[in-house]
Amino acid sequence: MRRALCWLLAALCLGLWAVPAHAAEGPVGSMELAYAQQFSVDYYPDGAALITIAGRERYWLTPEGADAPDDLDEDITVLRGPLDRVYLAASAAMDFFRALDALDAVRLTSTTAANWTLPEVVEALDEGSMLYAGKYASPDYELVLSERADIAIESTMIWHSPETAEQLEALGIPVLVERSSYEPNPLGRMEWIKLYGLLTGREEEAAAFFDAQMERLATVLESAENNDGGPTVAFFFINSNGAVNVRKPGDYIARLIEMAGGEYVLHSDGEDDNDLSTMNMQMEAFYDAARDADVLIYNSTIDAELETIDQLLQKSPLLADFKAVQSGDVWCMGRDMYQRATGLGDLLADLYAVISGQGDEADLTFLHRLT
Repeated sequence: MRRALCWLLAALCLGLWAVPAHAAEGPVGSMELAYAQQFSVDYYPDGAALITIAGRERYWLTPEGADAPDDLDEDITVLRGPLDRVYLAASAAMDFFRALDALDAVRLTSTTAANWTLPEVVEALDEGSMLYAGKYASPDYELVLSERADIAIESTMIWHSPETAEQLEALGIPVLVERSSYEPNPLGRMEWIKLYGLLTGREEEAAAFFDAQMERLATVLESAENNDGGPTVAFFFINSNGAVNVRKPGDYIARLIEMAGGEYVLHSDGEDDNDLSTMNMQMEAFYDAARDADVLIYNSTIDAELETIDQLLQKSPLLADFKAVQSGDVWCMGRDMYQRATGLGDLLADLYAVISGQGDEADLTFLHRLT
């Protein structure tokens, strides 16, 4: 008994208790992250990696042909990399796979072809190289199982349907909840491409993509940082009831406007204090808040895309009094932005061009001026 106790104390002192055999000497490095805070990666000998999501969920990624240690902590989920039969129920993450030329790693999706704006995904669904597996909350479990999915990547919507995640895990399919939308810095969202690069064996390509985006945005970020008190901007759309839907001040669009050198004019009054990133305002309240804004940007990612100011005024004649309408500084954001996670750099560059008045309008990716 005394000898067993001595061995136990010795193991604890050496830091070897409940530590994977491959990790006995600790990590040999960590993934370099500039903005992302919702995930981290520690590298271990023999090519293994420990992924931590939101400081809580942990995943042990084994390199190809290797086995996971037998003594991993019970809360660590084992993934066998590189992943090549993904069930992707987080549609916002699909663009990371597209940018990495890794769409062939996505076998199943929870979004129908009719609801995709990424042409490569529509083509894959039409050809059958990618299959629709039902809505995220009620997937076709038989199909997911028969297709031997090696992971289910879910959006945070899965938290409203925890039984779905439990059923997938009961079938032996690991579940990872995608949290890029929780990044405080919008560029942190885009940096999640590094995680998907790791999962698909394209880590170098992911790092190169992100570095190229940062190099392209260096001038924008530096110029906007030195711009004190830039033009005021309102970002909105008008719903079928005539209410104005706007982004809350802490939303990533509001942050991008500020990063581009603008001042977001809309503020929360505390009455709509929930987890949603948007809030509805009556037109009268929006009129008071945004009438003198220097720039108006109409959000067509939900509503129909507009081309003219007359189309905008048909939604509310009150907008004719707005300063930006009278000066012609009214813009529209295209409908495909939501599914273009890697396009945040392009959107930031667009916003900078619009807010600063610099650059060629023909070079804009997501914004166009209403005529």
